[in-house]
Amino acid sequence: MVEMCNVVKVSPNLADTAMARIQQGTKLLAEGGTEKVFSRTFGSLPEEKLLNSYACYLSTSTGPVIGTLYVSNKRVAFCSDFPLLAYRSPTAGHHQQWLHYKTMKVVMRVEQLSRVNSSRNSSERYIQLVTVDNHEFWFMGFISFDRALKQLRELLHPTTVSPPSAEILIK
Repeated sequence: MVEMCNVVKVSPNLADTAMARIQQGTKLLAEGGTEKVFSRTFGSLPEEKLLNSYACYLSTSTGPVIGTLYVSNKRVAFCSDFPLLAYRSPTAGHHQQWLHYKTMKVVMRVEQLSRVNSSRNSSERYIQLVTVDNHEFWFMGFISFDRALKQLRELLHPTTVSPPSAEILIK
């Protein structure tokens, strides 16, 4: 089951990005490290081992959301703790509305994943995770894009080394 809670947006300007990354690092230090933050945020499964975490953005219909992508031997999970406003379109008889959200989580078990793809547009590289029920999640803004892509591909195909696939060009 894919779990998705709330939608938040972080402005993608450089100053906001820098502050968000500093806040992420501060949280990791204050809460005792990446493994403890992962366990507190998502719980833990039997024999689960956190392999790595990556600061990145999740692409949403309301814009990019900054957070952390966690990769364990059992799950891939994304969490953003940056509370901001999200716009909700007006419905019949109602006015437009801004909603305040506190957190966003996406959790996928490894067996739910069917594909890991990469793509590139003129200025950004993306990692696309596709679930067996065809839900798509697009992540971008990785500091170590190649390492994250390689690890996600190896997670899906642990016995084979993933050859580089052709990238999808978006113009």
